[in-house]
Amino acid sequence: MEHTQEAVVRLVFQLAVILIAAKLGGELCERVFKMPAVLGELAVGILIGPFALGGIDFWRVGPMFARPEAAAGEAFSAIPVSWELWSIAQLGSVVLLFMAGLETDLKQFLRYARQATAVAAGGVVAPFAFGLVLTVLFGYAAGYGSDKSLFIGAIMTATSIGITVRVLADLRRLASPEGVTTLGAAVLDDVIGILVLTIVVGLADTGEFEATSIAWVIFKTLGFWVALTGIGILLSGHISDLLQRFKVSGASVALALAIALLAAGLAESFGLAMIIGAFSIGLALSGTDLAHNLDKPLRAIYAFLVPVFFVVMGMLVDVSALGGVLVFGAVITVAAVIGKVGGSGLPALLVGFNRRGAWRIGFGMLPRGEVALIMAGIGISRGILTADLYGVAILMTIVTTALAPPLLALSFRGDAPGTRKPAAANGA
Repeated sequence: MEHTQEAVVRLVFQLAVILIAAKLGGELCERVFKMPAVLGELAVGILIGPFALGGIDFWRVGPMFARPEAAAGEAFSAIPVSWELWSIAQLGSVVLLFMAGLETDLKQFLRYARQATAVAAGGVVAPFAFGLVLTVLFGYAAGYGSDKSLFIGAIMTATSIGITVRVLADLRRLASPEGVTTLGAAVLDDVIGILVLTIVVGLADTGEFEATSIAWVIFKTLGFWVALTGIGILLSGHISDLLQRFKVSGASVALALAIALLAAGLAESFGLAMIIGAFSIGLALSGTDLAHNLDKPLRAIYAFLVPVFFVVMGMLVDVSALGGVLVFGAVITVAAVIGKVGGSGLPALLVGFNRRGAWRIGFGMLPRGEVALIMAGIGISRGILTADLYGVAILMTIVTTALAPPLLALSFRGDAPGTRKPAAANGA
């Protein structure tokens, strides 16, 4: 009991340190470097993590973020933080993807569905192919069917909805043809990326790369996602009305989160990622009055849990492990930039956008942000990614996320249109 109480006290101190560091890092990043706060949160996670300051015993009471002991037969623990802290971070990822679903405008996406689909397809295929081939060529995977090569490819398909939306909103270009198409493509990219991720995780669990197992994983993944989202949309009005009838303070937000957690748990029980369930139910509720009413109270929860997730993601990075994979990390990062900008921009040229519009869309699809971090975290937690490959994924995420805001802002300078014709990209 005493040991348990000591663990609780340590967890409380850890959360205090994480929140202070996250807000200081985020403030510095936004105010000084004019970059998204997520980069600062990730950076301070690396700084105070078990591989850096968090692994030093300053007060002779043990390191603040000491690595847990490896299980019997393991060379090292796959997760270098306590499972209690890791669990809280996972709650942050559920809240993050639930809110991403709530903020998705389905009607707007459908209006630009043709353009967004073309952009999303190129933005998935090109980066995935680059990641798959390069991981094998550099000797980090035995073949193209290897868990590691498939996982690196899957991580490279991600696009950060949150960062893209934030930048476009700040530029007041969210309602432009390029903005709407980029948002729709980013949403679709993440859905496809999550499906690819689930397939890879399913293959890693079965240990097979056969047509039947792939078909089953795809069927199960698509079936679950479509069924959950479809049922959620059909019941969304009833859920919204029911939850808003409660008069107890905070009841609607608590019950909405409960539904998101149930969906996340159900997804995990199907052998899928929790974030699929959270995103699906958020997407289903996005068009209801409940979604609008949840925004403010969820922001408070978001401000507490989501920074914990990003800081903990940073804590997983062993900077010393990057020394041996720096060349590979640089090559993967360059390929990630080319794959997204070219893979998304070229299809945009074929669906009504001019070169300026194609550049804008390509830069908007560039940041990997929180989605890639979630994917990488799943990879290392399941033992698919090693510490060095996780570091490569983090390096790619940091660089692409840092490049996107200034490049996107630069591409929107002036009022020149991004479409070849006024109505070329309006879906008409």
